[in-house]
Amino acid sequence: MLNIPHIGTLPAGPRNAISDVAGVTVGHATLAQGSIQTGVTVIRPHGGDPFRDKVPAAATVFNGFGKSIGLVQVQELGVLETPIALTNTLSVGSVATAQIISAIGDNPEIGRSDPTVNPLVFECNDGYLNDIQALAITADHYRQALSASAADFAQGAVGAGRGMSSFELKGGIGSASRLAQVGGKQYCVGALVLSNFGKLAALTLAGRRVGEELLRLRQPLEDVPEMGSIIMIIATDAPLDARQLGRLATRCGVGLGRTGSIYGHGSGDLALAFSTAQTLPYRPGQAMHQSASLHDSFLDPLFEAVVDSTEQAIVNALFAAETVTGRDGHQRQSLRDASANLPA
Repeated sequence: MLNIPHIGTLPAGPRNAISDVAGVTVGHATLAQGSIQTGVTVIRPHGGDPFRDKVPAAATVFNGFGKSIGLVQVQELGVLETPIALTNTLSVGSVATAQIISAIGDNPEIGRSDPTVNPLVFECNDGYLNDIQALAITADHYRQALSASAADFAQGAVGAGRGMSSFELKGGIGSASRLAQVGGKQYCVGALVLSNFGKLAALTLAGRRVGEELLRLRQPLEDVPEMGSIIMIIATDAPLDARQLGRLATRCGVGLGRTGSIYGHGSGDLALAFSTAQTLPYRPGQAMHQSASLHDSFLDPLFEAVVDSTEQAIVNALFAAETVTGRDGHQRQSLRDASANLPA
């Protein structure tokens, strides 16, 4: 059976998860019964209200075959003002509405004396295992995931990752972190992925062509085009502005490519990076809590941390996931089950 490789040479944080960035928490709501195999995952950038105390952020679209909400304003203003939500493709609207309701509950003047709020929802299509037409996700599931957010959280076939597939195996939620030395200081970079992409033959783990080995052990599935997606979220405590965070988000593509992705035609591949080093108040005239951004020439260690933690998060999603049977008897085998007869 395969062992989980450690990607790169940088050390991981104590949890080897995005929550190694202080203040970042993750919560899930998981639906796992019969043909309903789906859920919601929420990432909170800090313990406060992101509408009142925004954090700098930027997104990169590698392949735009996706139905996310909120990216246009993030690109324009360079901040987050809600938690980040992940779910299945046809539930984006329900989760966005739930985010709006939650933000209004905390800030009753939204859309009145205050500006409107920008919900931020990313998605992948879990329709192979999940009856996506059932529209099973409700506002309650977003609230459950939000209230469940914590520094310690499950990975694999949980939350938004419940019905996802990767490399024709079971995919889902994966996370990792790396610690980088920059100018004599240590900063943390954490990654969380919603992994739902890839052809088995291309699967590569720390440079090992595992997919080719697995194909020799089983009957290949029907040869269909790449139809999956991946959402990659990066958090860091390094003081970076939105432009620099966009540069970090772009490096996710290197880690993604190492695992065997080609950004296929039907694949929605998106990355978002945010920094917890400063917050920006929602009203003019309020005190700004910010620190000087790092010089661009110091960013290489952070780029390395992004690449390695992204690749590690994808690998961790595969190793954490369990075998799941869902809609119409469709099944995705876990990597652990599929590789039981491979050498370590």
